[in-house]
Amino acid sequence: MKKKVKYAALLTALMLASTAAGLSCAGAEPVKPGPHPEVRLSAWSAYWDDASGRQEYRDIRHHLSGFSAFAASYGPDDVLVVPDEIARALEQAKKDGKEAYLTIVNDNQDPSGRAVEKDPALTKRLLRDDDARQEQVATIVEQARKLGATGVELDYERVFKDKELQQEYLHFTYQLSLACTRADLKLRIILEPSAPFDAPFAKGPEYVVMLYNLHGLHNGPGPKADGAFIRKTISKMEKLPGRKSVAIATGGCLWQDYKLMGLSRGKTRFLSSQEAEVLAKEKDAHVARDEASGALTFSYEEDKHHYEVWYADDETLNAWITEIANLGIHDVSIWRLGGNGSEMIRGVRP
Repeated sequence: MKKKVKYAALLTALMLASTAAGLSCAGAEPVKPGPHPEVRLSAWSAYWDDASGRQEYRDIRHHLSGFSAFAASYGPDDVLVVPDEIARALEQAKKDGKEAYLTIVNDNQDPSGRAVEKDPALTKRLLRDDDARQEQVATIVEQARKLGATGVELDYERVFKDKELQQEYLHFTYQLSLACTRADLKLRIILEPSAPFDAPFAKGPEYVVMLYNLHGLHNGPGPKADGAFIRKTISKMEKLPGRKSVAIATGGCLWQDYKLMGLSRGKTRFLSSQEAEVLAKEKDAHVARDEASGALTFSYEEDKHHYEVWYADDETLNAWITEIANLGIHDVSIWRLGGNGSEMIRGVRP
């Protein structure tokens, strides 16, 4: 009996929380495109989506001041691996007069070849002591110079929950910043929105905070960002030193049978903006725009399952850019080119 009472109380609390969240969203300040201070746009293109990324780069390059080639990662022996597609992408961006960055991620492969994303164990090995950190610094700088990049972009994630790893990471960023300055390379450091912005970060690099994944595989249906999330995160960013910028995301996510604040859920997957558009047409779904986020959403039923989709189009990105610029941030990066469709990506305006 006690278990039943506790379960009922839990369900009641979850339902009340859900209702409160819905009421909060209903009264949220709308986010939409409009006049704003000019921003500098940058964009990522991933090597595994080279053809689509190159096409969308050509479609938007006249709006871009910077370009990032994603990404160099680590093999099973912890050696940095740079895919061939990255060299071609950086070369083209340099020809077009863009700031061209080599992105480094802490992704790894286990001995079986399985990819391990944002691997804290790998990061601990790479940064375990001063000699190891200096070795990584030298390797990264050497690769960036070899490829003719304008700069380095460090995208190590999942480093702040472990205090010891956080300390090693911060030491590493100071060392990398100094080495990049000596090699005449710029340095951008990517941070998750949950990062402790009051940590003792180096003053030299540009800090790029991810303004996305408000909703995703880790929780329930909703936009990757909304106005409240953007405003809250940018306010917290005041504690960061030096040049501050943000990243916004294309695409979206699909949730199957998500109920009761996640107590019941089916499959969840990311999908591109183009895939979401095609899916909405296939299912003859009614697509609505959410005022609080500027994102598009639709739902449909199939084979006794309920599906809900949220995604961004060019109007969504322009709404986020407007909000960001009016909050005083003038550098915005787009994650990512590829899978959006030329018409959508050409609609993005700085």
